[in-house]
Amino acid sequence: MKVTLLGTGTSVGVPRIGCACPVCVSEDPHNKRLRCSVLLEYGHGPAGAAVLIDTTPDLRTQALRYEINRLDAVLFTHGHADHLHGLDDVRCFCFDRDQPLPCYGDERTLERIRRVFDYAFDSPYAHSLPQLDLRLIESEPLDLHGLHVQPITVMHGRLPVLAFRMGDFAYVTDCNAIPEDSMDQLRDLDTLILDALRPNEHPTHFNIAQALDVVSEIKPRRTFFTHVAHELDHQSTNQSLPPGVELAYDGLILEVDVGE
Repeated sequence: MKVTLLGTGTSVGVPRIGCACPVCVSEDPHNKRLRCSVLLEYGHGPAGAAVLIDTTPDLRTQALRYEINRLDAVLFTHGHADHLHGLDDVRCFCFDRDQPLPCYGDERTLERIRRVFDYAFDSPYAHSLPQLDLRLIESEPLDLHGLHVQPITVMHGRLPVLAFRMGDFAYVTDCNAIPEDSMDQLRDLDTLILDALRPNEHPTHFNIAQALDVVSEIKPRRTFFTHVAHELDHQSTNQSLPPGVELAYDGLILEVDVGE
């Protein structure tokens, strides 16, 4: 499976509006971070599929920048604005579909979609709106066009949110605690993408030290930190991280094994 990191920044992105810190004014393209999402592409020809995780407010920019021409499904980690509020832009992927676009999330996220994007469900102008098929994620694995997806519950402050495991790959953003049974579901990974916001502690996100503790416990072969704030410069932070761990960046492409 090809994994493209469309955005690796925190909720306000990097650079942050109005900020003149060294990272925000840096000319290093690795320090330019859109809001967090990833695109999963797998299979070939008509049997292939493209699945988006989260619809950020930067979705239009991400789709144009990385030449996303189709979507077969959307997975949502949770319903916070930086992970949801670009949902209207999926309508461009709906125009040529025979069926509404499947969108998977937990009950709280689906309720928020119905409330925030009520016009997508109640307006008579259906031809120009997102056509969405909301599907509830529970604890059972999903089969998305042949891709086995295991939802995993992690904690974002007091809010339960979803992480996803596919084969030897897992995507775990927006969290500051992982329950023990969820930790067990994250063992034996080849590639982990994990929330690591900044050096200092935060009430709803792992900081670098806490994220490294998770890595030490579950021992993936390689780890990429995401949801990165402007406190972390790409080059100098990577120099301080242990082997096998580095900051992700917008446009990073990974090839991962998802099994049969």
